[in-house]
Amino acid sequence: MPVKILLDTDIGSDIDDAVCLAYLLANPECQLLGITTVSGEAEKRAMMASVLCNIAGKDVPIYPGAEEPLIGPQRQPVAHQAKVLGNWRHKTKFPKGEAIEFLRGTIRNNSGEVVLLSIGPLTNVALLFKVDQEIPKLLKGLVMMCGVFTNRLPGVGPLEWNAICDPYATAIVYATEVALHRSVGLDVTCQVTMKSDEVMRRFTSPLLEPVLDFASVWFEKTDQITFHDPLAAATIFDDKICAFQKGKVEVELTRDRLKGMTHWSFNIGDGKHEVAVDVDRDRFFDHYFSVFT
Repeated sequence: MPVKILLDTDIGSDIDDAVCLAYLLANPECQLLGITTVSGEAEKRAMMASVLCNIAGKDVPIYPGAEEPLIGPQRQPVAHQAKVLGNWRHKTKFPKGEAIEFLRGTIRNNSGEVVLLSIGPLTNVALLFKVDQEIPKLLKGLVMMCGVFTNRLPGVGPLEWNAICDPYATAIVYATEVALHRSVGLDVTCQVTMKSDEVMRRFTSPLLEPVLDFASVWFEKTDQITFHDPLAAATIFDDKICAFQKGKVEVELTRDRLKGMTHWSFNIGDGKHEVAVDVDRDRFFDHYFSVFT
């Protein structure tokens, strides 16, 4: 049976959200129940998600969610890739103020069956968990692209964008128990990169055409894509792509410059958090592109 997925995304900032959504829409093992957007210009982000759903021929419910963090400044007020929206058909009207209730109702109506995939700041997820404190127990799993844990890669610092964009929301989510509480962090996702010329060569599916258009904005400042979010998503359908360890994650809130930093304690047998510690790069890319053939 297909896995029931709810996607919470800040599509429109880093290109990997669009790369991830295209993968979910193409994957026959995924039943995408809905999409919520988070961070600045949430409605434009919903429009971008609508572009891909339209190309895929799927009428997936889309709800703009929280635009501001629970506490603190907004780090990404703009969905930069939305500037090419005019090139694609998309919906322009979405329910307002209903994202959290949509997530809540969908999870309650599919108790024990839904994996919540979070690939943006955790504001919506934290609000959901506080509005209805039974929800975490009703989830099949929570899978997140979030955090830094093993610090083994040169150039990867201690802070990860999704975690620090709303550190108090991040702390709420990590303090909440879920049957499967999985994080795929920056130290692992940075191992799955692709240069722009290879992206142009391999993104041939019609569903990836708008992704390439969004990527034209992304490639104005870099010459590669890092598949952060698609890697987290892929572990739902092939848990051999990454190696995992159980342990405990705590979130830094006391030091201003490090708010949102994830502190990882592993080798804890009954640890409630599952963290990716390595990735089979070739297996991931084989799996990712297989859904488009």
